Amino acid sequence: MPHFLIKKEEIKNDIIELSDNENFFHLTKVLRIKPNQKVKFIDNEKNVYLCEVLEVSKKNLSAKIIKKTVSDRVLGVNISLIQSILASDAQNLLIANATQTGVKKIYPVISDNVSVSLSSLKGKVEKWIKVASENFKQCERADMVEIEQIAKLKDVLSKFKKENIIIFAEKFENTTLNECCLDLDKNSEIAVVIGPEGGFSDSEFDYFISQNYKLATLGKMIYKAPNAVVAGISNIISRIE
Repeated sequence: MPHFLIKKEEIKNDIIELSDNENFFHLTKVLRIKPNQKVKFIDNEKNVYLCEVLEVSKKNLSAKIIKKTVSDRVLGVNISLIQSILASDAQNLLIANATQTGVKKIYPVISDNVSVSLSSLKGKVEKWIKVASENFKQCERADMVEIEQIAKLKDVLSKFKKENIIIFAEKFENTTLNECCLDLDKNSEIAVVIGPEGGFSDSEFDYFISQNYKLATLGKMIYKAPNAVVAGISNIISRIE
């Protein structure tokens, strides 16, 4: 059952009231929820509320809380994704996959081989947030992923400790994934870096090597970027959580 993020002020006397907002629209117009049906909500403190719908009108929905629990569907480590922006459909799939794997933040970046024009990216972050929100509901994770504003790759890399950056590269591997994970500071933000469809440029690899960043591969197969997110994040989680 998908859950819907609510604010604490929408709860009064064990009743959740929705009035003409995105959740109201999704529940009433998309799911066509009816009185007596069950629905699940979550607040920003990870409290989950199983509810029974009491009333649905044109602009309001009320639901009674039946059970309250605390969700544990959150990663025990702070993993962020730095990803070169992809073409529209692939980018949406990447955002969906990253949300479902539990990353805390997504940093969409411009790298040398990005195939989309800068002019086409206006308003895209807001659309990606909506994609993330839909996947947040479906996978029932306890925390909402944050999507940062578009920036340059080098500028974003500079925000992280070098030992906490893992770059997945289809060539120039200089360490194994096991070795990459050994010296991670698990109390700090960990950055996983995924390149564009055409891979990183030679000049970018020269920069990575000059900075002594850790370059790892996902094995002998070459993944499309949205699938590399799932494979990369999952492999790291299995080693450090």
